Amino acid sequence: MAGPSIALIGAGRMGAALASGWLAGRGKPDIRIQDPKPSETVTEWAGAGKVSLNPEPEPVDVLVIAVKPQVFPKMAESLKPWIGPQTLVLSIMAGTRLKQLTERLGTGHVIRVMPNTPGAIGKGVSVMAKSDIVMAKQLEIAGKLLKPLGEVIGPVDEKHMSVVTGLSGSGPAYVFLMAEAMADAAMAEGLPAELAEQLAALTIEGAAALMVQSDEAPSALRKAVTSPGGTTQAALDILMDEGGMPILMRKAIRAAANRDRELSRDTD
Repeated sequence: MAGPSIALIGAGRMGAALASGWLAGRGKPDIRIQDPKPSETVTEWAGAGKVSLNPEPEPVDVLVIAVKPQVFPKMAESLKPWIGPQTLVLSIMAGTRLKQLTERLGTGHVIRVMPNTPGAIGKGVSVMAKSDIVMAKQLEIAGKLLKPLGEVIGPVDEKHMSVVTGLSGSGPAYVFLMAEAMADAAMAEGLPAELAEQLAALTIEGAAALMVQSDEAPSALRKAVTSPGGTTQAALDILMDEGGMPILMRKAIRAAANRDRELSRDTD
Protein backbone atom coordinates (compact mmCIF):
# COMPACT_ATOMS: atom_id res chain seq x y z
CA MET A 1 0.00 0.00 0.00
CA ALA A 2 1.31 3.42 -0.94
CA GLY A 3 2.27 5.74 1.91
CA PRO A 4 0.99 9.27 2.39
CA SER A 5 1.88 12.10 0.05
CA ILE A 6 4.35 14.38 1.84
CA ALA A 7 5.66 17.79 0.84
CA LEU A 8 8.88 18.70 2.65
CA ILE A 9 9.68 22.40 2.54
CA GLY A 10 13.38 22.76 3.30
CA ALA A 11 15.79 19.83 3.23
CA GLY A 12 18.57 21.02 5.52
CA ARG A 13 20.01 18.72 8.20
CA MET A 14 16.72 18.09 9.98
CA GLY A 15 14.55 17.94 6.86
CA ALA A 16 17.00 15.59 5.12
CA ALA A 17 17.19 13.37 8.24
CA LEU A 18 13.40 13.05 8.16
CA ALA A 19 13.31 12.25 4.44
CA SER A 20 16.13 9.71 4.84
CA GLY A 21 14.10 7.93 7.53
CA TRP A 22 10.95 7.93 5.40
CA LEU A 23 12.85 6.44 2.47
CA ALA A 24 14.32 3.72 4.72
CA GLY A 25 10.89 2.74 6.08
CA ARG A 26 8.63 -0.04 4.87
CA GLY A 27 5.96 2.22 3.41
CA LYS A 28 6.40 3.92 0.07
CA PRO A 29 5.62 7.56 0.74
CA ASP A 30 5.20 9.96 -2.13
CA ILE A 31 7.82 12.58 -1.14
CA ARG A 32 8.00 15.99 -2.81
CA ILE A 33 10.88 18.21 -1.66
CA GLN A 34 10.95 21.96 -2.18
CA ASP A 35 14.41 23.42 -1.71
CA PRO A 36 16.02 26.15 -3.86
CA LYS A 37 19.54 24.86 -3.08
CA PRO A 38 19.21 21.09 -2.60
CA SER A 39 22.14 19.13 -1.20
CA GLU A 40 23.99 16.52 -3.22
CA THR A 41 22.10 13.77 -1.34
CA VAL A 42 18.69 15.25 -2.15
CA THR A 43 19.71 15.70 -5.80
CA GLU A 44 20.79 12.05 -5.90
CA TRP A 45 17.44 10.93 -4.44
CA ALA A 46 15.65 12.90 -7.14
CA GLY A 47 17.89 11.45 -9.86
CA ALA A 48 17.11 7.93 -8.63
CA GLY A 49 13.37 8.66 -8.69
CA LYS A 50 13.00 8.36 -4.90
CA VAL A 51 11.65 11.88 -4.45
CA SER A 52 10.24 14.67 -6.62
CA LEU A 53 12.37 17.79 -6.40
CA ASN A 54 10.73 21.21 -6.68
CA PRO A 55 7.53 20.00 -8.39
CA GLU A 56 4.47 22.20 -8.92
CA PRO A 57 2.58 22.39 -5.62
CA GLU A 58 -0.72 20.56 -5.17
CA PRO A 59 -2.58 19.45 -2.03
CA VAL A 60 -0.81 16.66 -0.11
CA ASP A 61 -1.64 14.55 2.94
CA VAL A 62 1.13 16.10 5.05
CA LEU A 63 3.04 19.36 4.64
CA VAL A 64 6.28 19.48 6.66
CA ILE A 65 7.78 22.95 7.08
CA ALA A 66 11.49 22.79 7.93
CA VAL A 67 12.73 26.27 7.05
CA LYS A 68 14.18 28.97 9.30
CA PRO A 69 11.37 30.78 11.17
CA GLN A 70 12.61 34.16 9.93
CA VAL A 71 11.73 33.30 6.30
CA PHE A 72 8.31 31.77 7.05
CA PRO A 73 6.24 35.00 7.03
CA LYS A 74 7.53 35.86 3.54
CA MET A 75 6.89 32.39 2.08
CA ALA A 76 3.68 31.41 3.90
CA GLU A 77 1.44 32.47 1.00
CA SER A 78 3.43 30.27 -1.43
CA LEU A 79 2.77 27.22 0.77
CA LYS A 80 -1.03 27.43 0.54
CA PRO A 81 -1.29 25.47 -2.76
CA TRP A 82 0.09 22.42 -0.90
CA ILE A 83 -2.78 22.54 1.58
CA GLY A 84 -6.16 20.87 1.07
CA PRO A 85 -9.08 20.61 3.55
CA GLN A 86 -7.54 17.54 5.26
CA THR A 87 -3.83 18.34 4.89
CA LEU A 88 -1.90 18.02 8.14
CA VAL A 89 0.77 20.70 8.62
CA LEU A 90 3.85 19.77 10.68
CA SER A 91 6.09 22.71 11.57
CA ILE A 92 9.58 22.20 12.98
CA MET A 93 10.30 25.95 13.09
CA ALA A 94 11.38 27.37 16.44
CA GLY A 95 9.28 30.17 17.92
CA THR A 96 6.40 29.92 15.42
CA ARG A 97 3.17 29.40 17.34
CA LEU A 98 0.15 27.32 16.33
CA LYS A 99 -1.95 30.50 16.07
CA GLN A 100 0.56 32.04 13.64
CA LEU A 101 0.66 28.87 11.53
CA THR A 102 -3.15 28.71 11.40
CA GLU A 103 -3.55 32.39 10.46
CA ARG A 104 -0.81 32.45 7.81
CA LEU A 105 -1.64 29.09 6.21
CA GLY A 106 -5.42 29.18 6.47
CA THR A 107 -5.79 25.76 8.13
CA GLY A 108 -6.28 24.60 11.71
CA HIS A 109 -4.79 21.14 11.15
CA VAL A 110 -1.39 22.13 12.54
CA ILE A 111 1.17 20.47 14.81
CA ARG A 112 4.20 22.33 16.10
CA VAL A 113 7.34 20.28 16.74
CA MET A 114 10.58 21.07 18.56
CA PRO A 115 13.25 18.57 17.47
CA ASN A 116 16.96 18.73 18.31
CA THR A 117 20.16 18.16 16.34
CA PRO A 118 20.90 14.56 17.47
CA GLY A 119 17.86 13.79 15.32
CA ALA A 120 20.26 13.89 12.37
CA ILE A 121 21.55 10.47 13.56
CA GLY A 122 18.23 9.20 14.94
CA LYS A 123 19.16 9.98 18.57
CA GLY A 124 17.11 13.12 19.05
CA VAL A 125 13.88 14.00 20.81
CA SER A 126 10.93 15.75 19.19
CA VAL A 127 8.23 17.37 21.33
CA MET A 128 4.80 18.05 19.78
CA ALA A 129 2.06 20.59 20.52
CA LYS A 130 -1.15 20.46 18.50
CA SER A 131 -4.10 22.66 17.65
CA ASP A 132 -7.51 21.77 19.07
CA ILE A 133 -8.88 20.29 15.84
CA VAL A 134 -6.01 17.88 15.15
CA MET A 135 -7.46 14.36 15.38
CA ALA A 136 -5.94 11.30 17.05
CA LYS A 137 -5.24 9.71 13.65
CA GLN A 138 -3.33 12.80 12.50
CA LEU A 139 -1.31 12.80 15.72
CA GLU A 140 -0.43 9.15 15.07
CA ILE A 141 0.70 9.99 11.52
CA ALA A 142 2.86 12.85 12.86
CA GLY A 143 4.45 10.52 15.42
CA LYS A 144 5.37 8.00 12.72
CA LEU A 145 6.81 10.67 10.43
CA LEU A 146 8.96 12.09 13.25
CA LYS A 147 10.21 8.68 14.42
CA PRO A 148 13.34 8.75 12.18
CA LEU A 149 14.65 11.59 14.37
CA GLY A 150 14.42 9.53 17.59
CA GLU A 151 12.00 9.75 20.52
CA VAL A 152 8.68 11.55 20.02
CA ILE A 153 6.97 13.13 23.04
CA GLY A 154 3.61 14.81 23.36
CA PRO A 155 1.34 16.44 22.69
CA VAL A 156 2.21 18.93 25.43
CA ASP A 157 0.45 22.21 26.15
CA GLU A 158 1.86 24.83 23.79
CA LYS A 159 2.62 27.16 26.72
CA HIS A 160 5.49 24.78 27.59
CA MET A 161 7.16 24.93 24.16
CA SER A 162 9.46 27.88 24.90
CA VAL A 163 10.95 26.01 27.87
CA VAL A 164 11.11 22.79 25.81
CA THR A 165 13.11 24.82 23.26
CA GLY A 166 15.48 26.01 25.99
CA LEU A 167 15.90 22.48 27.39
CA SER A 168 15.92 19.85 24.63
CA GLY A 169 15.99 22.13 21.56
CA SER A 170 19.07 24.11 22.56
CA GLY A 171 20.36 21.54 25.06
CA PRO A 172 22.80 19.66 22.80
CA ALA A 173 24.89 22.86 22.60
CA TYR A 174 25.14 22.91 26.41
CA VAL A 175 26.51 19.36 26.37
CA PHE A 176 28.98 20.20 23.59
CA LEU A 177 30.14 23.20 25.65
CA MET A 178 30.56 20.93 28.67
CA ALA A 179 32.74 18.51 26.68
CA GLU A 180 34.75 21.45 25.36
CA ALA A 181 35.22 22.92 28.86
CA MET A 182 36.14 19.54 30.40
CA ALA A 183 38.75 18.92 27.72
CA ASP A 184 40.17 22.45 28.00
CA ALA A 185 40.46 22.08 31.78
CA ALA A 186 42.27 18.74 31.43
CA MET A 187 44.66 20.27 28.86
CA ALA A 188 45.38 23.09 31.32
CA GLU A 189 46.40 20.36 33.79
CA GLY A 190 48.81 18.89 31.24
CA LEU A 191 46.79 16.23 29.40
CA PRO A 192 47.45 16.00 25.61
CA ALA A 193 44.65 17.65 23.59
CA GLU A 194 43.60 14.55 21.62
CA LEU A 195 43.37 12.40 24.75
CA ALA A 196 41.51 15.11 26.69
CA GLU A 197 38.90 15.53 23.93
CA GLN A 198 38.45 11.78 23.53
CA LEU A 199 37.99 11.21 27.26
CA ALA A 200 35.56 14.13 27.62
CA ALA A 201 33.35 12.90 24.74
CA LEU A 202 33.37 9.25 25.84
CA THR A 203 32.66 10.18 29.45
CA ILE A 204 29.61 12.22 28.46
CA GLU A 205 28.41 9.50 26.08
CA GLY A 206 28.74 6.79 28.75
CA ALA A 207 27.15 8.85 31.52
CA ALA A 208 24.20 9.76 29.27
CA ALA A 209 23.66 6.12 28.27
CA LEU A 210 23.78 5.01 31.92
CA MET A 211 21.30 7.72 32.91
CA VAL A 212 18.82 6.80 30.14
CA GLN A 213 18.95 3.09 30.98
CA SER A 214 18.82 3.53 34.77
CA ASP A 215 15.63 3.69 36.82
CA GLU A 216 17.35 6.09 39.21
CA ALA A 217 17.09 9.86 39.11
CA PRO A 218 20.16 11.83 37.93
CA SER A 219 20.64 13.12 41.49
CA ALA A 220 20.81 9.53 42.81
CA LEU A 221 23.35 8.54 40.14
CA ARG A 222 25.45 11.60 41.01
CA LYS A 223 25.42 10.71 44.71
CA ALA A 224 26.33 7.09 43.93
CA VAL A 225 29.64 8.13 42.31
CA THR A 226 30.47 10.77 44.93
CA SER A 227 32.45 9.40 47.86
CA PRO A 228 32.58 11.80 50.82
CA GLY A 229 35.91 13.57 50.83
CA GLY A 230 36.92 12.02 47.49
CA THR A 231 37.98 13.46 44.13
CA THR A 232 34.44 13.73 42.71
CA GLN A 233 33.28 15.56 45.85
CA ALA A 234 36.15 18.05 45.46
CA ALA A 235 35.05 18.81 41.90
CA LEU A 236 31.32 19.02 42.75
CA ASP A 237 32.05 21.45 45.59
CA ILE A 238 33.18 23.85 42.84
CA LEU A 239 30.49 23.02 40.27
CA MET A 240 27.64 23.24 42.79
CA ASP A 241 28.68 26.33 44.73
CA GLU A 242 26.39 29.37 44.71
CA GLY A 243 27.68 30.64 41.36
CA GLY A 244 28.02 27.16 39.87
CA MET A 245 26.26 24.90 37.42
CA PRO A 246 22.72 24.75 38.94
CA ILE A 247 22.24 28.53 38.97
CA LEU A 248 24.04 28.98 35.63
CA MET A 249 21.78 26.40 33.97
CA ARG A 250 18.69 28.04 35.42
CA LYS A 251 19.80 31.38 33.96
CA ALA A 252 20.72 29.77 30.61
CA ILE A 253 17.41 27.94 30.09
CA ARG A 254 15.45 31.03 31.16
CA ALA A 255 17.40 33.12 28.61
CA ALA A 256 16.76 30.59 25.83
CA ALA A 257 13.04 30.34 26.68
CA ASN A 258 12.71 34.14 26.79
CA ARG A 259 14.44 34.44 23.42
CA ASP A 260 12.03 31.88 21.96
CA ARG A 261 9.10 33.96 23.25
CA GLU A 262 10.64 37.08 21.66
CA LEU A 263 11.08 35.27 18.32
CA SER A 264 7.44 34.20 18.34
CA ARG A 265 6.38 37.84 18.83
CA ASP A 266 8.73 38.98 16.04
CA THR A 267 7.01 36.72 13.50
CA ASP A 268 3.50 38.07 14.22
